[in-house]
Amino acid sequence: MAQSTTERGEKKRAFSLGEARDVAMSEAKKPRTERGRKTLRKLLDASAIEFGEKGFHEASVSSITRRAGVALGSFYTYFESKDALFRALVLDMSENVRISARAAISDGMGALEVERAALNAFLDFASEHKEVYRIIDEAEFVDPQSYRSHYETIAARIEERLKAGAQVDEFRDDLDEVEAWAVMGMNVFIGLRYAIWAKDEDSLSHEDIAERVSRLLQRGVARPE
Repeated sequence: MAQSTTERGEKKRAFSLGEARDVAMSEAKKPRTERGRKTLRKLLDASAIEFGEKGFHEASVSSITRRAGVALGSFYTYFESKDALFRALVLDMSENVRISARAAISDGMGALEVERAALNAFLDFASEHKEVYRIIDEAEFVDPQSYRSHYETIAARIEERLKAGAQVDEFRDDLDEVEAWAVMGMNVFIGLRYAIWAKDEDSLSHEDIAERVSRLLQRGVARPE
Protein backbone atom coordinates (compact mmCIF):
# COMPACT_ATOMS: atom_id res chain seq x y z
CA MET A 1 0.00 0.00 0.00
CA ALA A 2 1.40 3.43 -0.98
CA GLN A 3 2.34 5.80 1.80
CA SER A 4 0.49 9.10 2.05
CA THR A 5 2.26 12.44 1.70
CA THR A 6 2.05 12.88 5.47
CA GLU A 7 3.55 9.48 6.23
CA ARG A 8 6.47 9.99 3.85
CA GLY A 9 7.28 13.50 5.07
CA GLU A 10 6.77 13.07 8.79
CA LYS A 11 7.37 9.42 9.67
CA LYS A 12 11.02 9.85 10.61
CA ARG A 13 10.19 12.72 12.96
CA ALA A 14 6.95 11.42 14.43
CA PHE A 15 7.46 10.68 18.08
CA SER A 16 5.45 11.13 21.25
CA LEU A 17 4.99 14.28 23.26
CA GLY A 18 6.93 12.67 26.10
CA GLU A 19 9.88 11.96 23.82
CA ALA A 20 9.71 15.48 22.42
CA ARG A 21 9.93 16.89 25.89
CA ASP A 22 12.93 14.67 26.60
CA VAL A 23 14.65 16.25 23.60
CA ALA A 24 13.61 19.74 24.65
CA MET A 25 14.91 19.18 28.15
CA SER A 26 18.29 17.88 27.05
CA GLU A 27 19.97 21.03 28.34
CA ALA A 28 18.59 20.31 31.81
CA LYS A 29 19.66 17.74 34.36
CA LYS A 30 17.08 15.08 33.67
CA PRO A 31 14.74 14.52 36.64
CA ARG A 32 14.26 10.99 37.93
CA THR A 33 10.77 11.34 39.40
CA GLU A 34 7.38 12.54 38.20
CA ARG A 35 7.54 15.33 40.77
CA GLY A 36 10.88 16.38 39.34
CA ARG A 37 9.50 16.39 35.80
CA LYS A 38 6.62 18.59 36.91
CA THR A 39 9.04 21.00 38.61
CA LEU A 40 11.15 21.19 35.47
CA ARG A 41 8.01 21.84 33.41
CA LYS A 42 7.06 24.66 35.77
CA LEU A 43 10.49 26.25 35.38
CA LEU A 44 10.32 26.10 31.58
CA ASP A 45 6.79 27.54 31.49
CA ALA A 46 7.69 30.32 33.94
CA SER A 47 10.86 31.16 32.03
CA ALA A 48 8.86 31.53 28.79
CA ILE A 49 6.79 34.26 30.44
CA GLU A 50 9.79 35.89 32.12
CA PHE A 51 12.01 35.94 29.02
CA GLY A 52 9.05 36.93 26.86
CA GLU A 53 8.23 39.93 29.03
CA LYS A 54 11.69 41.11 30.06
CA GLY A 55 14.16 39.60 27.62
CA PHE A 56 17.13 37.45 28.55
CA HIS A 57 19.32 40.08 30.22
CA GLU A 58 16.62 41.60 32.44
CA ALA A 59 15.13 38.27 33.44
CA SER A 60 16.39 36.77 36.69
CA VAL A 61 16.53 33.28 38.11
CA SER A 62 14.85 34.43 41.33
CA SER A 63 11.92 35.91 39.41
CA ILE A 64 11.56 32.76 37.32
CA THR A 65 11.45 30.55 40.41
CA ARG A 66 8.86 32.85 42.01
CA ARG A 67 6.69 32.59 38.93
CA ALA A 68 7.13 28.83 38.93
CA GLY A 69 6.32 28.56 42.62
CA VAL A 70 9.46 26.57 43.40
CA ALA A 71 12.39 27.17 45.74
CA LEU A 72 15.40 29.02 44.37
CA GLY A 73 17.61 26.09 45.22
CA SER A 74 15.47 23.81 43.08
CA PHE A 75 16.52 25.76 40.00
CA TYR A 76 20.11 24.58 40.30
CA THR A 77 18.95 21.01 40.66
CA TYR A 78 17.98 21.18 36.99
CA PHE A 79 20.04 23.97 35.42
CA GLU A 80 23.59 25.17 35.87
CA SER A 81 22.77 28.73 34.83
CA LYS A 82 20.24 31.08 33.29
CA ASP A 83 21.97 30.46 29.94
CA ALA A 84 21.32 26.71 30.22
CA LEU A 85 17.67 27.37 31.00
CA PHE A 86 17.38 29.65 27.98
CA ARG A 87 18.87 27.01 25.69
CA ALA A 88 16.45 24.42 27.05
CA LEU A 89 13.57 26.83 26.52
CA VAL A 90 14.48 27.43 22.87
CA LEU A 91 14.54 23.65 22.34
CA ASP A 92 11.24 23.33 24.17
CA MET A 93 9.57 25.98 22.04
CA SER A 94 10.94 24.50 18.83
CA GLU A 95 9.50 21.12 19.77
CA ASN A 96 6.14 22.63 20.73
CA VAL A 97 5.93 24.35 17.34
CA ARG A 98 6.64 21.01 15.68
CA ILE A 99 4.16 19.15 17.83
CA SER A 100 1.37 21.66 17.16
CA ALA A 101 1.92 21.37 13.40
CA ARG A 102 2.15 17.57 13.48
CA ALA A 103 -1.07 17.30 15.50
CA ALA A 104 -2.92 19.21 12.77
CA ILE A 105 -1.75 16.85 10.02
CA SER A 106 -3.65 13.67 9.24
CA ASP A 107 -2.61 10.67 7.21
CA GLY A 108 -4.12 10.87 3.76
CA MET A 109 -3.85 14.65 3.45
CA GLY A 110 -2.54 15.94 0.15
CA ALA A 111 0.70 17.91 -0.01
CA LEU A 112 -0.99 21.31 -0.17
CA GLU A 113 -3.41 20.31 2.59
CA VAL A 114 -0.43 19.45 4.80
CA GLU A 115 1.17 22.87 4.24
CA ARG A 116 -2.12 24.64 4.88
CA ALA A 117 -2.80 22.69 8.08
CA ALA A 118 0.74 23.23 9.37
CA LEU A 119 0.55 26.99 8.83
CA ASN A 120 -2.90 27.23 10.39
CA ALA A 121 -1.62 25.36 13.46
CA PHE A 122 1.43 27.61 13.68
CA LEU A 123 -0.75 30.73 13.58
CA ASP A 124 -2.89 29.34 16.40
CA PHE A 125 0.21 28.43 18.42
CA ALA A 126 1.87 31.82 17.94
CA SER A 127 -1.33 33.62 18.89
CA GLU A 128 -1.45 31.70 22.17
CA HIS A 129 2.30 31.97 22.80
CA LYS A 130 3.29 35.40 21.53
CA GLU A 131 6.51 35.23 23.52
CA VAL A 132 7.90 32.67 21.06
CA TYR A 133 8.99 35.32 18.57
CA ARG A 134 10.87 37.44 21.10
CA ILE A 135 12.59 34.44 22.62
CA ILE A 136 13.65 32.91 19.31
CA ASP A 137 14.82 36.29 18.00
CA GLU A 138 16.84 36.93 21.14
CA ALA A 139 18.48 33.54 20.79
CA GLU A 140 20.38 34.95 17.80
CA PHE A 141 22.48 36.94 20.27
CA VAL A 142 22.21 34.88 23.46
CA ASP A 143 22.85 31.48 21.90
CA PRO A 144 23.44 31.67 18.12
CA GLN A 145 23.68 27.89 17.75
CA SER A 146 20.18 27.39 19.19
CA TYR A 147 18.86 30.12 16.92
CA ARG A 148 20.40 28.57 13.83
CA SER A 149 19.33 25.06 14.81
CA HIS A 150 15.73 26.21 15.29
CA TYR A 151 15.43 27.42 11.72
CA GLU A 152 17.56 24.72 10.12
CA THR A 153 15.38 22.06 11.73
CA ILE A 154 12.15 23.66 10.54
CA ALA A 155 13.52 24.12 7.02
CA ALA A 156 14.60 20.47 6.93
CA ARG A 157 11.08 19.35 7.87
CA ILE A 158 9.55 21.54 5.17
CA GLU A 159 12.03 20.22 2.61
CA GLU A 160 11.02 16.67 3.55
CA ARG A 161 7.37 17.57 3.00
CA LEU A 162 8.08 19.20 -0.36
CA LYS A 163 9.97 16.14 -1.55
CA ALA A 164 7.24 13.86 -0.22
CA GLY A 165 4.74 15.88 -2.23
CA ALA A 166 6.90 15.46 -5.32
CA GLN A 167 6.97 11.69 -4.84
CA VAL A 168 3.17 11.56 -5.14
CA ASP A 169 3.19 13.97 -8.11
CA GLU A 170 1.57 16.87 -6.23
CA PHE A 171 4.65 19.12 -6.22
CA ARG A 172 7.38 19.71 -8.78
CA ASP A 173 10.31 17.33 -8.53
CA ASP A 174 12.96 20.08 -8.47
CA LEU A 175 12.04 21.54 -5.07
CA ASP A 176 14.76 21.43 -2.42
CA GLU A 177 16.43 23.53 0.28
CA VAL A 178 15.94 26.90 -1.44
CA GLU A 179 12.18 26.49 -1.74
CA ALA A 180 11.97 25.09 1.80
CA TRP A 181 13.64 28.19 3.25
CA ALA A 182 11.39 30.40 1.10
CA VAL A 183 8.26 28.69 2.42
CA MET A 184 9.55 28.92 5.99
CA GLY A 185 10.34 32.63 5.61
CA MET A 186 6.87 33.30 4.30
CA ASN A 187 5.29 31.41 7.19
CA VAL A 188 7.43 33.21 9.79
CA PHE A 189 6.41 36.66 8.56
CA ILE A 190 2.77 35.65 8.08
CA GLY A 191 2.86 34.61 11.74
CA LEU A 192 4.45 37.90 12.74
CA ARG A 193 1.77 39.94 10.99
CA TYR A 194 -1.35 37.90 11.77
CA ALA A 195 -0.49 36.33 15.14
CA ILE A 196 1.91 38.69 16.90
CA TRP A 197 0.76 41.96 15.25
CA ALA A 198 -2.87 40.93 14.86
CA LYS A 199 -5.29 43.85 14.66
CA ASP A 200 -8.86 44.04 15.94
CA GLU A 201 -10.03 45.02 12.46
CA ASP A 202 -8.45 41.97 10.80
CA SER A 203 -11.24 40.12 9.02
CA LEU A 204 -9.40 36.98 7.96
CA SER A 205 -9.36 33.92 10.21
CA HIS A 206 -6.23 31.82 10.54
CA GLU A 207 -7.85 29.26 8.29
CA ASP A 208 -8.53 31.96 5.68
CA ILE A 209 -4.90 33.12 5.83
CA ALA A 210 -3.56 29.57 5.53
CA GLU A 211 -5.84 29.01 2.54
CA ARG A 212 -4.56 32.18 0.85
CA VAL A 213 -0.96 31.10 1.35
CA SER A 214 -1.81 27.61 0.07
CA ARG A 215 -3.29 29.21 -3.04
CA LEU A 216 -0.09 31.18 -3.51
CA LEU A 217 1.96 27.97 -3.31
CA GLN A 218 -0.33 26.34 -5.84
CA ARG A 219 -0.68 29.18 -8.36
CA GLY A 220 2.31 31.45 -7.78
CA VAL A 221 2.03 35.19 -8.36
CA ALA A 222 2.48 35.45 -12.12
CA ARG A 223 -0.56 36.15 -14.28
CA PRO A 224 -1.47 33.05 -16.30
CA GLU A 225 -0.41 33.32 -19.94
